[in-house]
Amino acid sequence: MLFNSIDYLIFFPVVVILYFNIPEKWRWAFLLFASYFFYACWKLEYVVLLMGTTLIDYFIGLKIEKTSGKKQRKRLLLISIVVNLGVLAGFKYLNFFGNSINSAFQFFGYDAGFTVWNILLPVGISFYVFQSLSYTIDVYRGNSPAEKHLGKFALYVSFFPQLVAGPIERSTSLIPQIHKPLPFSEDRLVSGLKLMLWGFFKKLVIADRLGMFVSYVYENPTQHKGITVILATVLFAFQLYCDFSGYTDIARGSARILGYDLMINFNRPLIARSLRDFWNRWHISLTTWFRDYVLYSLPYIRGNRVVYALFNLNLVITFLLMGLWHGASWTFVLFGLFHGVFLVLETITEKSRNRFYEITGINNHVRFKSALSIVFTFSLVTLSLYFFRAQTISDSFMLLNNTFDFSTSRESLIYMLKNNELTFGILMIIFLLVAEHLHSKNDLVQRIKSRPLAVRWSLYSGFVFFILIFGVLHQQKFIYFQF
Repeated sequence: MLFNSIDYLIFFPVVVILYFNIPEKWRWAFLLFASYFFYACWKLEYVVLLMGTTLIDYFIGLKIEKTSGKKQRKRLLLISIVVNLGVLAGFKYLNFFGNSINSAFQFFGYDAGFTVWNILLPVGISFYVFQSLSYTIDVYRGNSPAEKHLGKFALYVSFFPQLVAGPIERSTSLIPQIHKPLPFSEDRLVSGLKLMLWGFFKKLVIADRLGMFVSYVYENPTQHKGITVILATVLFAFQLYCDFSGYTDIARGSARILGYDLMINFNRPLIARSLRDFWNRWHISLTTWFRDYVLYSLPYIRGNRVVYALFNLNLVITFLLMGLWHGASWTFVLFGLFHGVFLVLETITEKSRNRFYEITGINNHVRFKSALSIVFTFSLVTLSLYFFRAQTISDSFMLLNNTFDFSTSRESLIYMLKNNELTFGILMIIFLLVAEHLHSKNDLVQRIKSRPLAVRWSLYSGFVFFILIFGVLHQQKFIYFQF
């Protein structure tokens, strides 16, 4: 069930009305039923998979808390890790590794004979597996108590607003909210609807419109060169941001109406001033997950001393894994490797860059330095998207090579100037950036809220009609559903 579908626009209000009209002690059960129904709308059989991983981590969490022996606790945690990552690997990576082995053997003239299975990837598996796994790790570390109530733990794993594409919540945040549900609040209803409306705007008006041009270029890599490829890649950065953050806004808005607060997953990442800053702003729930459970778990301390060479190696490994998390393709591996390597380079050149800024006097021009940093960081992120968006590695390098071929730039420029959909999409990007800037300086939501009722309702209804008129209402899937 897509957020941008008539089904969800019927399903969600019904859930809200019923949820707040049943006794409080049974609300968790109703919400659990609604969450499983929501997931079953994708494919009924995969509800069993969701239930299976939930049951395993529930009982392992209880067992870890009751066990005092360090070896036994580690063994239990290892079972959880193997089961969760085994399920994820089986459905998402089995064919990828199999094809890679076959290709390697074929390169040397042999046939590995690895059978490729026609397996449908369960939607959201990368998200709910990580959410469930983080719970058992936190119980093992003593950061979270084991949840005794099976049904409420199941709701933590399957809560429908964030089940399919996050944010990846922590048990320390979401489970306490499940135990103490909030009553209906008109303020939460209004603020939740505003957040959902903004998410629909980003998805329908911007992301899906830009996606048409991006697909036109990236699905025909041999036919496009120069400025067309550059523009498509830049616009994909905005498409990806609007698509994923739009989903998150709708998820957070839906949860807020039901009385739950989900974590902020994006914080204006496209104005980041460094790659480190970018990953502190982009898909925050995933970045912090890999930081807490992978990067800091790898050895980088000898005695009482941090070995920075080891830490940098661990950083590259972490981003390689993060790239692979996004999809079973070597393009995503290269995407992760790109960010890992450049983050290390950014760290080891920091002193030299600061010295350069001092010598050249750039430090005396704060706005210029900030603009320069934003443009450079955005350029690096955009460059990495050649791997993220392309279907194959060969397509990625073909498009990179074609980027520097400006032989058809004049014809391409004329085509783009005549493309009204593209022009409108770019205007909407400018509107988005201005609105986000103004909101960061002076809360726009509160400013609108202070206006007279007639003005507020005129703005809201006008925005709804704007989305209905100018939105791409084709029920396009959210990009991160494939992960």
